[in-house]
Order: sequence, then C-alpha cells, then structure tokens
Amino acid sequence: MRQQIGSGSSWEETVGYSRAVRVGNIIEVAGTTAMDGDTLIGKDDLYAQTKFIFQKIDKALQQLGNSLNDVVRTRMFVTNISNREMAGKAYGEFFAGIKPVTTLLEVKRLINEDLLIEIEATAIIP
Repeated sequence: MRQQIGSGSSWEETVGYSRAVRVGNIIEVAGTTAMDGDTLIGKDDLYAQTKFIFQKIDKALQQLGNSLNDVVRTRMFVTNISNREMAGKAYGEFFAGIKPVTTLLEVKRLINEDLLIEIEATAIIP
C-alpha cells in the first residue's frame, strides 16, 4: 500500500515529489521549510521557522492518519549552527515527550536565501 500527499507546491508537479509518502507502516516526510505557498513565515527568525515547519509536518502526518507521536527520526539542516538553541527550543516544544533521534547539520544555504532551516521526518506506525 502506498499513500502520497502533497502540499500544493508547484515544485511537487514540476520536480515530481510528494510532501509525504506512506508505504506500509513507514511515513517519510520530505524536506520541509517555512514557506506557506509563496509566503515565508518567520523571516530572520529561526525559532519561528522551526515551529512553523513542525506544524506543517504534523499536518502532513495527520493527513495520513498519524501524528508527531509516531516520529522516530528527524533531520534538521540549518544555515547557521550558532543559532541552534532556537531550533532546539522549538524542537523541544514538539518532541520533549516523544524524543525521536535527530541530526542537526549546518549547510551553506537552502533553496531560498531567507530560509534558515529545513527539516525531514520519518514516522513508523505501530
């Protein structure tokens, strides 16, 4: 069984990807940014961008009948590792009781110079 959901981004059709894909009991959520359509949420604010991204990831999981409680792994890509505490603060608000494994990496830049973070998630459904 394969389920796919999109976010409505024009990139999904042009490039050929989905916001999230569920195969069996595994859900993979694509790299997610703080873009809401063509609008950037939280310009110059890593905390606000991170919070918005986890809300988007949660929404994608809910569309597949699941939630953040099923997340077992996240990968966070930041453009300035010095600001990691702000990403960590937002992360803790969503995952303090769930405690998935995570990776935090600094990257040179993301697809839009105003994006400060991009996050992927993996969920396993019991």
